[in-house]
Amino acid sequence: MEPKLLVALAFALMGDVPYSQPQANLLDGMIDRMNAEPLAFVVHVGDITSGLGPCGDEWMEARKKQFARFRHPFILLPGDNDWTDCKRTGFDPMERLAKWRSLFCFPIEGLSLERQKGKYCENVRWEHANVVFAGLNIPGGNNNLGDDPVEHGERMQAVYAWLDQAEALARKRDGLVVLMQANPFLTPRLGGANGFDGILERLRRLGTSMPGKVLLVHGDTHQYRDDEPLPGLRRIEVYGSPHIRWAKARVERGGAKLFNVEPVRE
Repeated sequence: MEPKLLVALAFALMGDVPYSQPQANLLDGMIDRMNAEPLAFVVHVGDITSGLGPCGDEWMEARKKQFARFRHPFILLPGDNDWTDCKRTGFDPMERLAKWRSLFCFPIEGLSLERQKGKYCENVRWEHANVVFAGLNIPGGNNNLGDDPVEHGERMQAVYAWLDQAEALARKRDGLVVLMQANPFLTPRLGGANGFDGILERLRRLGTSMPGKVLLVHGDTHQYRDDEPLPGLRRIEVYGSPHIRWAKARVERGGAKLFNVEPVRE
């Protein structure tokens, strides 16, 4: 007899939108359609503006107001366009990250979500359907290693500590979902040190050592993917600009994959 399949409430995955006001207008319609779905929560893995902005307060505050339209618990992570890339238009990246934190590091109604203590409040963790979810501040653009190696090093130490805690919890659960904005499988454009070496080593170890399933969800390169880039590590890359689309995921306990993820046709 086949094991009984226990299906938990679906959740949504998205990222790398909106990049412009026309895209923000389209996103309003997608939010309406998502609100009609029975979802446990919505995760946006980061990049709520383009690599050339807008990076100012008005745009960021408008996005907070827009995301408040979700009727489901909404989790947002920071992406490179939201802070590190803002230097391209004259902003201080650390000031922009501080602004992001002031807008989006808040309790999330309807979800028992824990934030990392200290200044890295954007690193989050929660549980759903006997699976641990860990959201991390790992942005594209080589993880800010080339522009600010000190910032990179300090932040990644906090990321590793947070991920280690999530791993310890997940070893007693059915699985672990790791979420970040960056595509860590990209190599630096100009050569040199790879800002993703450390996280790749941890993902490689998680894929081969965890007793349950491990899923990585990221954005960054705007191409939907569902593959296994490392042994034991399933990867979902969400859609991104110019596509205003999302993916629906479910935890299916008793199934071969544990995670059922499908892109939603808009």
